[in-house]
Amino acid sequence: MGNSSYDGIILIDKEEGKTSFEVVKAIRRLLKVKKVGHAGTLDPFATGLLIILLGQGTKLSNYLMAGEKAYEAIMRLGVETDTQDLTGRVVNRCLVPEFEPTFIRKVALRFVGEIEQVPPLFSAVNYRGKRAYELARKGIKMDLQKRRVKVHSLAITSIDLPNVTMKVTCSRGTYMRSLAADLGKELGPGAHLKSLRRLCSGPFTVKDALSLETVEHLSRNRLIPQSIIPLHEALPEMKQAEVDSAMAQRIRNGHQPGCEEVAMVNLPRSFEGYMKLVEEKGLVAIAKVQPLLENKASLKIMRVFN
Repeated sequence: MGNSSYDGIILIDKEEGKTSFEVVKAIRRLLKVKKVGHAGTLDPFATGLLIILLGQGTKLSNYLMAGEKAYEAIMRLGVETDTQDLTGRVVNRCLVPEFEPTFIRKVALRFVGEIEQVPPLFSAVNYRGKRAYELARKGIKMDLQKRRVKVHSLAITSIDLPNVTMKVTCSRGTYMRSLAADLGKELGPGAHLKSLRRLCSGPFTVKDALSLETVEHLSRNRLIPQSIIPLHEALPEMKQAEVDSAMAQRIRNGHQPGCEEVAMVNLPRSFEGYMKLVEEKGLVAIAKVQPLLENKASLKIMRVFN
């Protein structure tokens, strides 16, 4: 059933109205791959970049999700909803003053940097062993804890009251719905997220993504392999070290190599963090480099790829 050439990732431009899981299901059906996942959920109303993981690419999930995200969002001032987006029930309406653009931009800057956010009640956050949205649908009261996230930049790109369009780059775990709701409160009349488009995730951009329709067309014509980013190219920002085929086999058989067994020639002496171990062009493993005493480092294999 599976196809070894389908180990890697494929970039999808998700359309509005589909859940991330529905996209995964469609890709599984179209490419006839058993193991399919995604790196970072997009709400059904949102569009844009969804990184789909194929075969052994599912092992890359955590590393891919750690990257910075970029979004274009439109918030609607004066209307608050229980879901903090346009799909929810209206819980509050308020008149929107004729704000000066400079005032909106000034208030928006308060949300740049490390901020605290309460996740939306209608989110996949775990609350006492259940998904928050499951409890929210039943009307069960929750006290979700604040989380620290980082907003690297927030630019207001157009104002057509009551709508405000912004471009945001942020860390993993930032809820754009919460950001819109909090910014709306700070401005006064409250707000909800009217539309959301993910432009980038880590090094990947929606400009390089395919629609499901295109994937269907390519798979029918057996052209899909050229659209799949192979495992060794799926983490382009991660440092890498070469191993020979004998060492690659030993690692795949469970060997934990020392730093001296791996060609770490291009890495600075003080390097710590994750790196790829590659043999020719194949990804063998992801390892973690940890500094030890006396200028020595240790290597720990985290994930192995066949």
